[in-house]
Amino acid sequence: MSFVSLSQLTGTGLVSRILFWIAALGSLTALIFCGMAVVAALRFAARHKRVLQRKELFTPPLSVLKPLHGAEPGLERNIESFFQQNYPAPYEILFCARHQDDAGLQIAREVAARYPDRPVRFIAGGEPLYPNPKMFSLGVMSDAATYPHLITSDADARVSPDALLRCVQSLAPGHNVKGHQVVLGSCLYTGYVDRGSLFTWLDAVGKSVEMGAGVLIADMLSGTDFALGPLQILEKKTFLDAGGYEDLGHYWAEDFVLGHRLAEQGKGVEMSTHVIKLMVADQGMARSFRDQLRWMQSTRRSRPAGHFGTGLTFAMPFGLLGFALESSLGNWCAAGVFLGLALVNRWLQAFTMLRVLGAERIVFQTLVYPLRDLLGFVVWCCSYLPADTRYHGTQFRIMPDGRLKAEG
Repeated sequence: MSFVSLSQLTGTGLVSRILFWIAALGSLTALIFCGMAVVAALRFAARHKRVLQRKELFTPPLSVLKPLHGAEPGLERNIESFFQQNYPAPYEILFCARHQDDAGLQIAREVAARYPDRPVRFIAGGEPLYPNPKMFSLGVMSDAATYPHLITSDADARVSPDALLRCVQSLAPGHNVKGHQVVLGSCLYTGYVDRGSLFTWLDAVGKSVEMGAGVLIADMLSGTDFALGPLQILEKKTFLDAGGYEDLGHYWAEDFVLGHRLAEQGKGVEMSTHVIKLMVADQGMARSFRDQLRWMQSTRRSRPAGHFGTGLTFAMPFGLLGFALESSLGNWCAAGVFLGLALVNRWLQAFTMLRVLGAERIVFQTLVYPLRDLLGFVVWCCSYLPADTRYHGTQFRIMPDGRLKAEG
């Protein structure tokens, strides 16, 4: 039996041991998370298969709500995908921007002109009356909508022709979650790049794998008590049941708050098995990093305990730490184990999630995912900096309760 010497308990010896156990613990927790992600993804795939086998489909008339703010890459194709729906019942599309001359609204008009038979309306809502401009636009459109069943969708969402038909099944009468009628559904998404740099692809694969794995694991362990904003399915009155437009409009993560409040009321909230594309624009490294940081800071405010634990789900930082420590001591075999396990871990998680979610360029995205894992860890660390954000020309601070406060 060997005993630890005094020199090992002081100075660099103690630091090395602490770092070794941090690397070992982090590698273990990341491995457990990867296993849970694989199981959750396979569970989601099995549920998706069962949903596709349903013969009786719910097809109420729908109002599709699309808030817009300016032009962005891919917007025309994103909008057009909602005009190309194979939906057997009537549906209308409402667009809302601050002003009638908004560039995004002009693109929507051009697309709508190609589909003269599709009911469509263009609304100028004016300057937002509360901090979250998206929620303000949704409130304006919801009040104006013809039908009680709504599909809300972000400007960067692109959907397949069966999206409305598949998504609205969440609200089918008698469709329950944990014994409660579902009143709110939302969709997972895969990040998609029309054209862009490696950094843009890292952002996209993070949206697919990092976000998707967290959502599916949460759903597997405790059920869905939140929503994802890119595409939601609900009735008009559901906004009011969750506190109303104005109150929700004071939160940055209004989608999370909406779903969480409804779940706390004992209402059914679920993640649809239909997956959409979320377009990731090539907007440069600095702006892309700020956008990712803004969302990570929002998550930190919405679920502080869970967000803190997210730090233990990244594999590459701990694998590289272990590699550096062991290689510095000449233990190349142990160093290789640390790094090899981290790489296999991230490749397995990425491939499984991308395959189950139906992503494109799976091999490429799988191979680069370890780099995204490192980037995700950096963004996670930075999320504990002061939560200032800029959105649609206004500077905000995300307060500890998740509310937005205008700066200056």
